[in-house]
Amino acid sequence: MKMGIDERLALIRGVGEEIVTEEELRELLESKKSFTAYDGFEPSGRMHIAQGLFRTININRMIKAGAKFKMLIADWHAWANNKLGGNLENIQRAGEYFIEIWKAAGLDLDNVEFVRVSSYVNDPEYWKKVMQVARNSTIKRIIRCSQIMGRRESETRQASQILYPCMQAADIFHLDVDVCQLGLDQRKVNMLARETATKLGFKKPVIVSHRMLLGLGKPPQNDMSAEERALAMKMSKSNPSSAVFMTDSEEDIKRKLSGAYCPLGVVEDNPVLEYAKHIIFPLSKEFVVERPERFGGDISFHDYSELEEEFINKKLHPADLKGAVARRLNELIEPVRRHFRNNSRAGQLKEFVEGLQVTR
Repeated sequence: MKMGIDERLALIRGVGEEIVTEEELRELLESKKSFTAYDGFEPSGRMHIAQGLFRTININRMIKAGAKFKMLIADWHAWANNKLGGNLENIQRAGEYFIEIWKAAGLDLDNVEFVRVSSYVNDPEYWKKVMQVARNSTIKRIIRCSQIMGRRESETRQASQILYPCMQAADIFHLDVDVCQLGLDQRKVNMLARETATKLGFKKPVIVSHRMLLGLGKPPQNDMSAEERALAMKMSKSNPSSAVFMTDSEEDIKRKLSGAYCPLGVVEDNPVLEYAKHIIFPLSKEFVVERPERFGGDISFHDYSELEEEFINKKLHPADLKGAVARRLNELIEPVRRHFRNNSRAGQLKEFVEGLQVTR
């Protein structure tokens, strides 16, 4: 059945915590049945559920709304950001490992093209775009984009990290995308691309920014800016205890969830509820919380709002919620683990990547 503009727009709203601008997005949907969207990833070690399950859900929603998706394997960006010790060959192998995970995670591969930055860095037209972005930006503005690399402004020390935002903005123009569908932490460089596009005569992209999935730890209590707090709270592979990885064992998942921040009745900054809302319910017709009979017995939920209400009213104990979320996440991750067990090439990539030392 053909989907109307409002239905397509509603699907994209379900992805974007922020859309810049919704009016431009509507115009795009009215003018094109199919549009090009992209996201970019630094291959920098193991992949967690924010990049694996959550991104698969969001990308599939965008595809349903008419997107043809370009997944940018940002190997040169990871190199510029000194990931995996700045070893480009290791970074590129990690990119292949990422692709193997997405293959098994349910991504709509018929509508996704994987593009490696290394496939176009020999094109002088790309570097011309990088130079155009750089010439039309101040050093101060570029340093303010440090958040896109998972860094605070004060942590930007290498000249390659100054080059990074210019490259990322140039990627948008070089890939000729209609929509930048990245996380909220990438907002500054996407806005830089919009402003630069107007100056240089490139297509101005619509920005659809998805939320940053929380890590498992307790929220920071000290004084921080909103940006620093968001950076500290997001799931990160550089803090393995804060993340559930796409190849974690059942025991790993249970252990991590059991120690997750989840105060009784508290919704704000609660990662366990967040995983239920943004990962489990979109992929599940029913969510069952198993409990002993003396505590009310098993309870089923078909809508996140029902679960949240039960938790707010303190009728659902954090331990029971954690156990149920851990069980369901384990079920959703199992196809990925099975893929790595049954595919020898994928298994070799996994062994190689998990043996690498992750560097910030």
